[in-house]
Amino acid sequence: MNSDGPKKLAVGKVRYFGQHRGEVNCSAFSPDGKILLTASDDGFVYVWETKSRRLLRKLTGHRGPVKFCRFSPDGCLFASSSCDHTVRLWDVGRSKCLHVLKGHQRSVETVSFSPDSKQLASGGWDKRVILWEVQSGHKVRLLTGHHDSVQSSDFSPTSDSLATGSWDSTVHIWDLRVASPAISYQELDGHTGKISCLCYSASGLLVKVWDCNTGQCLETVKGLLDVAHACVFTPDGKLLVSGAAVTR
Repeated sequence: MNSDGPKKLAVGKVRYFGQHRGEVNCSAFSPDGKILLTASDDGFVYVWETKSRRLLRKLTGHRGPVKFCRFSPDGCLFASSSCDHTVRLWDVGRSKCLHVLKGHQRSVETVSFSPDSKQLASGGWDKRVILWEVQSGHKVRLLTGHHDSVQSSDFSPTSDSLATGSWDSTVHIWDLRVASPAISYQELDGHTGKISCLCYSASGLLVKVWDCNTGQCLETVKGLLDVAHACVFTPDGKLLVSGAAVTR
């Protein structure tokens, strides 16, 4: 981590993607950066051409606000989750829904793909984390242990573990090498507030910056004036970007 303080960031021309009829809850770039997804409270998933800002498709199917969206690492699929208690898996090329994943009892707030794009994790207000097989859409595992809404999730770079962050102020590191039905997890409880976002670095670190092998908190990132709602590492793991609400 660079402790020299924030540096001025050069920002080019801002591009606006309109036409939403509700709050935009999430956005996601395709791995090649050519497509942008936006998930909205109006119940649609919008598919944009990044360079031209052209709306390619407005996808229907969810019966409630769309809370989250994410591309698979191989760029072939993307997933969307909704207040309608479902996750939908979409084919990128055809923008066709391949599977509707049902298993949650309340709004689904987060989805994440394994690095090999073969598994999907989802979590939400029912305090559950569900692992799915992407190709078939079948449920693989149900992970329980959180005491409040699961708001974020991310697979480790090796796919051996899954990290989930909850409004119960804990991060759980689930050991996916343990055969079902036995489930093993490590609880990281250094936070004092609700956890809205988490992500692994390429080397396997989390924010609050944890060493997931030892459970030790390596760094507490400071500087935000409000609740952090998003964070992401650059692919080389050297930079961390975080975003927060701004009180005016």
